[in-house]
Parts: sequence; C-alpha cells; structure tokens
Amino acid sequence: MTACAIELSAAGADGGAPEAGCSITADGAYAARLAWKDGSWFPERWTLDGPEPYAVPLPGNQPEEPGTEVQPLGDGRVLIRRLVAGRHVFSLLYPTGPGTGELPLGAVECADASTRLRLLPPAPGGAYAYALAVGPRSTAVWLVAGGAFGPELLAEVPGRCSGGVWLDGTGRLLALDREAGRHTKAIVVDLGRGGEVSPLLQIAADSDDRLLLADPDSGLLLIASDAPSPGQERLGWGVLGSTLPVRFPESLRMPDCVVRPFAIQPGQVLTPERCAVALRVDGPLGSWVAVWRPAERQVCHLPAPVGWLAGAGRWTGDGVLLLPYATEEVRCGLVRVAVPAGEVRPRAASPRALTAAAPDAAHAPGSPTGSVVPVSAVSGGPTVPGGLTVPGVPTASGGLTVPGGLTVSGVPTAPGGLTVPDWPAAPADAVAPEVSAAVPETVESEPLRPVAPRPVPLQQAPLGRLVTK
Repeated sequence: MTACAIELSAAGADGGAPEAGCSITADGAYAARLAWKDGSWFPERWTLDGPEPYAVPLPGNQPEEPGTEVQPLGDGRVLIRRLVAGRHVFSLLYPTGPGTGELPLGAVECADASTRLRLLPPAPGGAYAYALAVGPRSTAVWLVAGGAFGPELLAEVPGRCSGGVWLDGTGRLLALDREAGRHTKAIVVDLGRGGEVSPLLQIAADSDDRLLLADPDSGLLLIASDAPSPGQERLGWGVLGSTLPVRFPESLRMPDCVVRPFAIQPGQVLTPERCAVALRVDGPLGSWVAVWRPAERQVCHLPAPVGWLAGAGRWTGDGVLLLPYATEEVRCGLVRVAVPAGEVRPRAASPRALTAAAPDAAHAPGSPTGSVVPVSAVSGGPTVPGGLTVPGVPTASGGLTVPGGLTVSGVPTAPGGLTVPDWPAAPADAVAPEVSAAVPETVESEPLRPVAPRPVPLQQAPLGRLVTK
C-alpha cells in the first residue's frame, strides 16, 4: 500500500492504528502513558477533567520494559500489562502517598509462541479493560480487568484479526478487522452473546475494508478501503445502520502523507455530517494535526504543539479539541483548540512552521485568533479559536456531495454487510459526487453549486437492529 491516505507501515504491529503517545478513557477524565525520566521507563497517570491537568508518577520496584502497556480505568487506577517469562501479567496501579500500590489481577499465557497480545482501546464506562490475542488461525478476546476471577476468555474468533473499535456506549459491540483469504473485512463481535460474529464492512468482494474509528452518539464511522482505488487505501466515511454508500472525499487524499483519524466529536446525535474529526498527518516534513467534517469540502490544518503525544487527543461536545503534550519544562500539558465549522487553514510547508505555534509560554486570555493556549500554563485553560495560521501549500479540495450521483458499475458487492448500489444517472446539471468506485472523476467547467449536505450512512446486518433503536 502506498502512503496516500493510509499506510500499513505506519500502523501497529498487528496492522492496526499507529500507537498513540498515551491512552485516554472514553470520558476523557484520565490518561496514562509510559514516561521516560532519568534513564528509565515508568507508568504515569494524568488527570484531565479538572481546571488544569496534572500527572502522578506510578513507578514500581524496578524500571518498566519499553513494550509495557498501560491504560487508565474510569476510577483513576491504571492497568499495566507486563511480559514476564512468556506470560502476560496484568496488575492495577494506584497512588498510595509517596509510593505506588499494585493489585495483581492474573496472567494470560498463550499456547503458541507466535501469538501477539495487546490491550484494546479503553472501553466505554471505564469499568472494564480488554485484550486481543492474535494467533496463527484464530483471535481471542480477553476481559483482563473488571472481572470477578482475573482474566477471562470472552470470545474466540476464527481468523487473524487486527484493529479494535467500540461501536456502542456499553462496551458490548466490538468491531475487528479480520483477514479473509487475501482480503481484510471488518466484522462485529457481540460480547453480550458469547462472541457472536456478524459482517460489518463488505464494500466489494475483492477490497480490503477496515474500520478505523466510530462514534456511538452519531453513528459516524471512519473507514479505510481500497474499493474506489484498487491497490491504494483511501479514507472514507459512513453512518452506522443505514443503507446509503460509504463516501471517499477527495479532501482526505494527501499525497506523500499518512492520514489517520484519532478522535470524533461526541454528542452530535442525528447529525453525523457535522461531527468534527481530528486527524494525525505524518508527512516527509513532519507531523501535524488536521480537522475535517463530513459536511465540509476542506481540511483545516493545524500545527501540533511541541511535545504532543502524537495520535492522542479528544473532543469536547462543544467542538474543542484537547491535545496532550509533555516537554522538559511542562511534564503534563493540555492544549485546547477550537475549530469553528467552515474554517479552513492551509497545509503547512515545513516542520518549522508546524512547531512555531508550540506553547512555550502562556498567551493571555483574549489572545489573537490563531493562538494556541496550554492549559497547564493558564489557569482554567481559555479556549481560543482555530490554532495558528500557517501559510504554505493550499489544502486539496474535494467534490461536493449531491443527491442523484453517478452510475457506478463494475464493483461487485459481497453478501451481507455494506453494499455499493448502482445509483441512477445524474441529471445534466448535477455536480459529480466525491467518489466513484469504477468511473473516473470528472471536472465541471461551471462553478460548483452549494447543496445541502446529507448523512451518508452505512448498511450492515444484523447489527442495525441492535444499534439504531
């Protein structure tokens, strides 16, 4: 796969999303990371739901190994996974005055030496934590924290799976990307029904269709698929529980860059097209943050703060993006950036421009538009609009989405899951849609006409009955 929208070489060891700099609970109250200081690694818990963030180190009796995983729970304790003599040992860490308390939970031992085990993203509610063990012929889902008797095997799915996205607000429906022959398809594992499996994404019979991110409130899904461009993955979007096709906006195609969504604005019930999506962009000149909304045709590029824990962040319900960062001067910082709907900023031309806005010192409340204010430096963390304006290369534009569309032919559909229907021919004055899976894109000679955006949902069965009611 080429470095256009998604690139597996930048993904995790199992083909999933790139590892973020820290793990954040679903409600955004706590974060945890493996920090480095004085020549050793140690767990660190961040509290993010107060007037300003603060960190609590949780060192053990000896330094941690670089591959150790940590994840915060909703009550503030931190789950840690250590690899000890071939066994994955789990414990809960918590502060006890000057020291660190540790509650052993048990261990998981994989029968096959080639099996890879990792923690799944934090589950909704924060009371439970799960792990995924990927073996040569099957994948196991483990409950590793919150159970009554230590680690518990919940489901075993035939085939090798990667990814891991929660589809509902209860932690019952887990989406995984399963290898099926030469291709990868997203499936749903119902942990409330003993691991029952159903298809989720099947855009074309011979396409690789992965789920990257989902928002339970709006149903918005971010998808990577090579269906519209065989051999080259592109970033698309759809809505859970609907019959309309996935769309692949041109604005999300960034040549020579790896683009990966890491946060969706919550609380936008019934309006998925208005959800703000935060993107991590890795290019030859550095890494930065971008913001995109399905209803808009442009991407807003923002500089990443110095010390950003790359790939980590979350949205508030009112559309403020929170980015955690750590530097030698500020061990625990949080930048708040408001990106109003319809605001477009150009793509930065150099990494120097990207880091120029990094917060070394606080800007006073009421800073000019485009400033970035670190919460750790200004009490209360004032919100400022937009991030820093960085002149440079203009963003790529995508086509407007209009009803009607273009006749799509030559793309076979797979049974169940998502389908790409044959649309009726577009009227003479219609604007070309954002994606055509088999027909080349066209350029209109007349100016584009603005049209009312509409959600572009996603059909899947039998999941629709569980999620949409």
